[in-house]
Amino acid sequence: MSGTPVDPHAVALQLIPDHRGLDIDDIDHASPQVVHGRLATPGTTSTNRLHVPHAGDHCFAEGLARNGTGEYADAPDACISFHDRDRAAQLGRLDRRTLPRRTAADHDQVVVLSGQVDLRAMWTLVDRAGFYRLRGIPIWLSLHADLIFHENEPMNIILHAGLLIGWLCTASQSTEPVQEEVQTNREARPLHSPQEEEGFVFAIIGDRTGGPAEGIKVLEEAVDDMALFDPDLVMTVGDMIQGYNTRGPWMNQMREFRGVMDRLTMPWYPVAGNHDVYWRGPDAPENEHEGHYEEHFGPLWYSFMHKNSCFIILYSDEADPETGIRNFSRPQSQRMSPEQFQWLRATLADASDADHVFCFLHHPRWLGGNYGDDWNKVHDLLVDAGNVSAVFAGHIHRMRYDPDDGIEYFALATTGGGQSSVSPEAGFLHHFNIVTVRTDGVWIATVPVGEVIDPREITGHVSQQVRLLSQQKPVMDSKIVLEPDGAVDSELLVQVHNPSGMKAEFELIPDCEDSNWFFSPDHRHAILQPGDRRELAFKVTRIPGRIDASFRWPVMQMRVDALGEKARYPLATVETPIPMRIRMKRPEPSSSSIRLDGVGDAIVVPSDQVNLPQGPLTVEAWLKADAFSERVGLVAKSESSEYCIFVSNGIPLFEVHLDGAYRVARADDLRLRTGRWYHLAGVYDGSEVRLYVDGRLVSSSPCSGTRTLNGLPLVIGGDVDAAGHPTSFFQGEIDEVRLSIGARYTGDSFEPARRHQPDDDAVVLLHFDEVSGRLTHLDGRRDNAARLHGDPELVSSDRP
Repeated sequence: MSGTPVDPHAVALQLIPDHRGLDIDDIDHASPQVVHGRLATPGTTSTNRLHVPHAGDHCFAEGLARNGTGEYADAPDACISFHDRDRAAQLGRLDRRTLPRRTAADHDQVVVLSGQVDLRAMWTLVDRAGFYRLRGIPIWLSLHADLIFHENEPMNIILHAGLLIGWLCTASQSTEPVQEEVQTNREARPLHSPQEEEGFVFAIIGDRTGGPAEGIKVLEEAVDDMALFDPDLVMTVGDMIQGYNTRGPWMNQMREFRGVMDRLTMPWYPVAGNHDVYWRGPDAPENEHEGHYEEHFGPLWYSFMHKNSCFIILYSDEADPETGIRNFSRPQSQRMSPEQFQWLRATLADASDADHVFCFLHHPRWLGGNYGDDWNKVHDLLVDAGNVSAVFAGHIHRMRYDPDDGIEYFALATTGGGQSSVSPEAGFLHHFNIVTVRTDGVWIATVPVGEVIDPREITGHVSQQVRLLSQQKPVMDSKIVLEPDGAVDSELLVQVHNPSGMKAEFELIPDCEDSNWFFSPDHRHAILQPGDRRELAFKVTRIPGRIDASFRWPVMQMRVDALGEKARYPLATVETPIPMRIRMKRPEPSSSSIRLDGVGDAIVVPSDQVNLPQGPLTVEAWLKADAFSERVGLVAKSESSEYCIFVSNGIPLFEVHLDGAYRVARADDLRLRTGRWYHLAGVYDGSEVRLYVDGRLVSSSPCSGTRTLNGLPLVIGGDVDAAGHPTSFFQGEIDEVRLSIGARYTGDSFEPARRHQPDDDAVVLLHFDEVSGRLTHLDGRRDNAARLHGDPELVSSDRP
């Protein structure tokens, strides 16, 4: 690659793709040889360069040649020396996740590989191409050229890149695919079995201390969560106990922590932090709590091997060698002692053949600042080792990631320690990390404590009982009374019921966005055994004042937790409007109407204010539409029940649900126009349904039966769904809506009234003379208000 410096002690293999890519015959006749420190293919032109470090005094016979049977075999006709792996690995690495996962059907990908490439990962790449399995020694090569797999010929280039690299490594040839297809007797797209790879999983917890004593409960929950992953082992990053005390309290805290961690069925390994070793109080030992730590937790620094990975635990709270001061804010107290440093150097040398090295300490010294610059020498040592994959620390109680020179540096937050929780998504949280280790890479995931679910606990019984609980709503038979002056002084009785076979905890929280409302108490709890009911009382008050734009309807929030044997199962919060009798002053008549936006605006009359008996009925309203969509409700209480008027696509329709089916009057030959006022009336007289437009009969249908009832609200300017929410909204103006007992109109025609007067048969009568806050007046009723949904607007009407 142009501009890339070349190591003078290295040789380079030239890759020679032309417009069609290399084919096998090109490689057949190539004669690899060492020329001026470069392994070249005579008679060709270099366009990409593969730079390979030396490997000390190791020497390999490499190359490919064709034998008499036409098969490819090792040919010892070119010798080349390499750097040792430790030096080569300093250049960094490219892990397996960045390698392409392609098949022969993928002809449109351009893939660029650069940086450090593990040859074993390249063998994986070639394996996935499905051509040859090339097996090589685990050396590293620094790829200073770009391998570009060209459009329409990706497999050729993948194959020959692998074969050319094979010149640098003992190679064997096989025509069998690496991944076998799944077994089936069906003709279908082929699927392949997963690759067999060695690996293991370990977990890491963050700081336990620096917060309230109750943080031990978080650690207990984390231990239960981690057990579900069954990691090979669990690591810590220090600050396991509160410390900063004398021996007695220290011992109690140590026993508490170990008591929780020893519930794990896999081994766990301690790391010493400042809370674990700092002494506060009289008669401090020379090394403070270091002796207690090593007696009851383990060595201050140590290492162990697991599945060819080396785990190194470091101690980052050694005292200032000159003053003996321990202080993580003083650079002089944040230096690694010569003894620990030499031990680390020797340990890294012993682990030179490990696939990965992982380091753990408490303080993230690589951040500098008050930590000083002592970590630089440690970092250089880790880089020189060549196989250090990651370093983990804690202390700062928040997550952060700082990769440097091919080493991934991770700071963990907390697992029970002091936590601000300012942004859990940004790493301010209680968590543990799950680390998956394979020969060619490391994968790390952060798991919030308490977010892991044991699927074996979700039995059919649990699932069904929670479903029953989820269908419950608080029952409020009593109503609070809103007086004309805006005052409320009422008692509210709320019933809760546990219909399930599990114990359940209920919490009721009255709430309102209107700050003029007050509730006492502000919440109530109740634990109900299966089948139990409970009535809870609240005092509800509102200070007197005009009902204006700040008025909001109060609601009752109900939170329920189903209580299992091992866990509690929180359900979604249910929010139910508190029933209210509203006594508004009757406004002066006006020439106004209500404008709705067709998106979310509607008028809602609670079901308990729509007392319409069985028998004949009349529904009517004035409307002027701005537009008609495919489904538009005008006045509706229907949900496979009751009655409605629809104007979908401008075609008027009236329905009543009788004896289990809708009976319909529909004016198919009439399409309402936008920008014009119409009067629509639907009548059911006990023997037929009739639809009138501007007082003229346009459709009728004989029918009789019992009306299907529901407990849903009446919606003006839309339809109502099964949950009681408005939907299928009307866009335009509506005025003078009336629902009546009996058949108001008979015959073929009548003269629609501009304004109706209240009478005993008017169940709902809306003039839209005034809007007060979120309410509008219902004429002729003691409880006399309908609620606004969305943001309807009162406008001056031009209705005739």
